[in-house]
Amino acid sequence: MKKEYTLTVYTEDQIGLINKITIMFSRKKVELKSLNVSSSEIDKMYRFTIVITETPDAAKNLVHQIEKIIEVFKCYCNTNEEIFSIQTALYKLKTNIMMKAENMDDLMRKFNAKFLSIEKKYSAIEATGSENDIDNLTAVLYNYGLVEFVKSSKISLNKSSDGFTTELFNMEENQIKQT
Repeated sequence: MKKEYTLTVYTEDQIGLINKITIMFSRKKVELKSLNVSSSEIDKMYRFTIVITETPDAAKNLVHQIEKIIEVFKCYCNTNEEIFSIQTALYKLKTNIMMKAENMDDLMRKFNAKFLSIEKKYSAIEATGSENDIDNLTAVLYNYGLVEFVKSSKISLNKSSDGFTTELFNMEENQIKQT
């Protein structure tokens, strides 16, 4: 049975890895639900957050294949229950319709949203929350003159891990002891 998994990949090479992962996922016909590339807690190291919907065996297989790529230090695979995650969305609304809404303040509080800008013709709102919260707010904002919106990819942290920095330090110490 397919389930959503978040893969967290630590690597030094940002550009080359995107190509390798794209090829790997295309060959296996794995659809990327979300992809985020950012700097990490380690200088000159990048963190890829990849969200897929796959079977447990297929997800484990992908992790092993990703870890075989030379530039990859580590790939973690987690379910939604094992991580903290969040998304951000930006919305552009017609100001005249939005200003007439009596419950806009309540709506903003309910969905942890804030105004970025209120202009004569259009206004911008930012919301941060779970994917479900963002999707629900998007559905509601169609009633308030939604012109366009964009949603970020998921970012996440592992709930139970000591972090990759600790693991990397331990790997380096073990290599020193072996020499």
